[in-house]
Amino acid sequence: MGGIVGLLAAASLLVAFLKVLQPQKDRTELVLRTRTWWIILGLFLGALLLNKDAAIVLFAFVSYLALKEYLSLIPTRRADRHVFFWAYLSIPVQYWWIHIESYGMFIIFIPVYMFLFLPMYMVFKGETQGFLKAAGTLHWGLMVSVFSLSHLGFLLVLPKEGDFIAGGVGLVLYLACLTELNDVAQYVWGKRFGKRKVVPVVSPNKSWAGLIGGVVTTVVLAYLLAPFLTPLSPIDSIFAGVIIGFGGFLGDVTVSAVKRDIGIKDTGTLLPGHGGILDRVDSLTFTAPLFLHFVRYFYF
Repeated sequence: MGGIVGLLAAASLLVAFLKVLQPQKDRTELVLRTRTWWIILGLFLGALLLNKDAAIVLFAFVSYLALKEYLSLIPTRRADRHVFFWAYLSIPVQYWWIHIESYGMFIIFIPVYMFLFLPMYMVFKGETQGFLKAAGTLHWGLMVSVFSLSHLGFLLVLPKEGDFIAGGVGLVLYLACLTELNDVAQYVWGKRFGKRKVVPVVSPNKSWAGLIGGVVTTVVLAYLLAPFLTPLSPIDSIFAGVIIGFGGFLGDVTVSAVKRDIGIKDTGTLLPGHGGILDRVDSLTFTAPLFLHFVRYFYF
């Protein structure tokens, strides 16, 4: 945790230095992003240091904000307003399964039970116009903002077999740090060497140089951090780096596709310099499920 704070402190000093060195350039967005990162980091590390339940509550709140943001963006039918209540109610239930460490219910509650319940409720409202689109977009939002993100919380309660020094908190730190650093690395490599685009229609700024450079950087960091935060062997830490590197990219471009479809640049304005909650956690929507099941399958 000290290393994370140190990195952000170094970044803050660099921003301050750039403002003095190049006063003619507008660094407003960079300053806002750095300040917002301090707030995010304070809440994140504070919850992890407090106890497991505090972290679970924080992750549940993030899911709530992400779902609320998503529902405010997508076209909705007036008839479905009452359905949203049940969608929101699924959040505390999903995170309750994490609290009681019930993997069986955690893994099927939203993909199965909410998948069946929400359309059933919509049917009884009697509105058939746009039913398929409404049911599909609502369930997709639940899967991304609640189910996928809740995997970050379940890392905290993995069985303690194969004891390792950092426990579930170490796994959460490992995943969160690598996911966010992967985003930064892909941006830096792409900015410096990016020419050929990966998915130009969806995300024109994403280049092959950024993707490959980001994945390689993430693999190196995954290998170096694994002994301190995880039970992963050297070979498995490399696989984890690849999963997080590519998964982060896919989560990013998938949410970008949604924004393109809706016709917006950012999903919100809650996080100054970053956009909305979904803009910040888009990569985690892919990396959290992939990493959890990778670690759980081989180690727990």
